[in-house]
Amino acid sequence: MNRTLIKNARIVNEGTIFEGDLYIEDKIIKEIAESISPKSPDVRIIDAEGSFLIPGAIDDQVHFREPGLTHKGNIETESRAAVAGGVTSYIEQPNTVPNAVTQELLEQKYQRAAEVSYANYSFMMGGTNDNLDELLKTNPRNVAGIKLFLGSSTGNMLVDDEQVLEKIFSSTSMLIAAHCEDEATIRQNLEKFKAEYGDDIPVKYHPEIRSTEACYISSSRAIELAKKTGARLHVFHLSTAKETELFTNKIPLEDKKITAEVCVHHLWFTDADYATKGSLIKWNPAVKSEADRDALWKALLDDRIDVIATDHAPHTLEEKKKPYTSSPSGGPLVQHSVVAMFEAYHQKKISVEKIVEKMCHNPAKLFRIEKRGFIREGYYADLVIINPGLPWNVKKENILYKCGWSPFEGINFKSRITHTFVNGQLVYNNFKVKDVRCGERLLFNRE
Repeated sequence: MNRTLIKNARIVNEGTIFEGDLYIEDKIIKEIAESISPKSPDVRIIDAEGSFLIPGAIDDQVHFREPGLTHKGNIETESRAAVAGGVTSYIEQPNTVPNAVTQELLEQKYQRAAEVSYANYSFMMGGTNDNLDELLKTNPRNVAGIKLFLGSSTGNMLVDDEQVLEKIFSSTSMLIAAHCEDEATIRQNLEKFKAEYGDDIPVKYHPEIRSTEACYISSSRAIELAKKTGARLHVFHLSTAKETELFTNKIPLEDKKITAEVCVHHLWFTDADYATKGSLIKWNPAVKSEADRDALWKALLDDRIDVIATDHAPHTLEEKKKPYTSSPSGGPLVQHSVVAMFEAYHQKKISVEKIVEKMCHNPAKLFRIEKRGFIREGYYADLVIINPGLPWNVKKENILYKCGWSPFEGINFKSRITHTFVNGQLVYNNFKVKDVRCGERLLFNRE
């Protein structure tokens, strides 16, 4: 039997920080108390004095590239990077090759993760203009939700037929997660810049091509449709001040039918960073102005935005260095998301309690994930110990993504993750990932 006792930790849970001990038996948190004595001689004891003990982060939006794009990353490599970064559960998106738009293709991804994933996993079912019958077969107990791309994506995943959209929204009780950018607006903007620059458009114009207007038109339409149909809508990766006005903090998260997420890169970078980072910070939706970033922070802290995620989307450096129109959008983030938010804590932008709320508690509440996202007796022991006073530098040698680079390369972080537990197993320790692939399929408390 696997037994671990964590002593003297600053335990962060449900808005409080208290010093105490936590005892793990097999996969489960068995006891939380001010002081716990070892139950037997074979208990592993970890002294966490001075460090925070938090629930493992739940990243509700990642692209691990398997199947079909595995030269960029795969479930094994990216889940390994995730646990090194304190992310113990993830929800992966369907725009792989082939797209996960049938139940059979979706299930193949689950089977692969069961073999190789270091972290707990779920996969979104992808919507298209013509797969409603397949969408409606999705099991709400063991699939996170339905993903709709309302802006361009890989393969046949752009859902731009208004009648189809309304049918999807009105036919399913499952959570619908949406990428909201208006394709017509983007195409119009792109043609204008192509007329001037050809394919080699300076990347600083990316936020003008994938503009505030493109985001707002799409987000507001999706929200209008959700209100009309009563659908459960989660809007991924907000990037603009204007969009934050579409969401409310007047009701508790458990009662919200329309929720929002922000990604680490939109909280960290601004359009001023294109000068030094170039296409390495080319994402869809685009990193925008400092005013947009400030508004996203404000909406996050006042609870109009519910969740912090990554949209982890690795590409090779060779791909990223291509001219604008052929350089793909996206970047790797799961290894650095938690420490990046702790950097914001050191900058007094956010409290540790709020980080845990937005990265651990709220994804669990929003998706109704069973027995994860909190430090509670009887819950799975998905736990992270983070030392807030252990500085380190991001460099090629310690980057675990298969693509081998990070937009945070060269950054000195003040906090470092020292231990990660997944289902009670110590999978990351002494800055090394152990070969323990104990991730399990996430289950959801839904009727």
